[in-house]
Amino acid sequence: MGKIDRPAWRRFFGALFALSLALFAALSATSLRLQGQTRMAWWTSIFSLVLTGYVALKIVPPLARRTVLERWSLKVDYRLTREGILYLGVIGVIILAALNTGNNLLFMILASLLAGILISGIVSKIVLSGVELSFVLPEHVFAEMPVICQFALKNFKRIFPTYSVTIGSREEKKEKKKKRGENPTAAPRRILNQPVYVPYVPRQARVAQELEINFPRRGRYTQDGFQVSTRFPFGFLEKSCEIPLSQEVLVYPNVQPTEEFYEILPLISGEMESSLKGQGHDLYSIRDYQESDSARHVDWKVSARVDALQVREFTREDERRVVLAFDNRLPAAGEKQREKFEKAVTFCACLAWHFFENNAQMQAMMDDWETPMAPAGEVVYPMLEKLAVVEPNASEAGLDKDADLLARLASQRRGFNIIFTAQPRGSVPTSLWGTSYLIFIDAL
Repeated sequence: MGKIDRPAWRRFFGALFALSLALFAALSATSLRLQGQTRMAWWTSIFSLVLTGYVALKIVPPLARRTVLERWSLKVDYRLTREGILYLGVIGVIILAALNTGNNLLFMILASLLAGILISGIVSKIVLSGVELSFVLPEHVFAEMPVICQFALKNFKRIFPTYSVTIGSREEKKEKKKKRGENPTAAPRRILNQPVYVPYVPRQARVAQELEINFPRRGRYTQDGFQVSTRFPFGFLEKSCEIPLSQEVLVYPNVQPTEEFYEILPLISGEMESSLKGQGHDLYSIRDYQESDSARHVDWKVSARVDALQVREFTREDERRVVLAFDNRLPAAGEKQREKFEKAVTFCACLAWHFFENNAQMQAMMDDWETPMAPAGEVVYPMLEKLAVVEPNASEAGLDKDADLLARLASQRRGFNIIFTAQPRGSVPTSLWGTSYLIFIDAL
């Protein structure tokens, strides 16, 4: 705790005494004028004015320089509320009545009402000053899935508590002005879209409050700062100040199963089963031939010995090796194509999460990015991060051979391919049809 600044306190109490003396001189001047002592009243008024000016010019500035000004340099915006408009209307009526009647009681009431506005401004500035805001979000956030975040408001003031504050986004005013004629898709993605109310924060204390937030779309959400506002104590004015606090969150696509997921997953599983069955290296068993078996797995020696077709079954060690590839080239860029592209992104995220839950070996690939074949737990979040920000590219951009995803997949066998693409069926390399399951974006 800092030392007491005794000279500053002496100046402060000296200024209070001088102002009290000036007020007494002004009241005395009024009394002398009513008694007809005009000359004495004039000199008394001059003394009161000179004393007030001396305090304003000689005592107040040194006191201000000794004060921790940064705590009071808070920029506060004011907005008149409905109650405030009604209050000013009452003040206007009393002003007219006081001027027309000359009634001292009306002037006293008017002074009290104006003092209420002054007190409201001072108290609200005290409430808003000396506060610090912190904001915590979970590490992984998914679209359309509610998450719990935590707001914490800390009050550094040593004497005064903080009452009745509302935390919101500071861009709200600017967006209201630009709301008309603005493309809604071009609006900035804010983290906080609803106000948070904090009724009371004790002095030198911290109050935390949890809030449920639901992000409607994938992508990057940013928040440059927050706006803290209050109507305390009377509600005539809404006072607000900005607290700079940069926040950014990457929202992954929704991984909850969709209708397309439930429809296509059995087909994918069947294709994987038929493609990977028998491609291991270790003999598992020899059994009777079935109509669905391939002729290349027939063991002719054993078949001749038992006089019946027998097939060899191998361990299916590659069954869970999956290459999940997303081709973001989109021939057209219309609204319907964009909607299908978003469905494909969500579907791809669902599949990545499905293989993660099944402990598969997975590799993720895009046009200019890929991961090594690894356990899905090591691949799923980098894949979701890329899917969160992926945007469609025009296929006419002319990708070279090394950047062509389909050509890279056809050049070597890495596992069973699940490919999302919007390219025409005729452009898919022939070698991919037997080792891949292709999901065409325009068919979603």
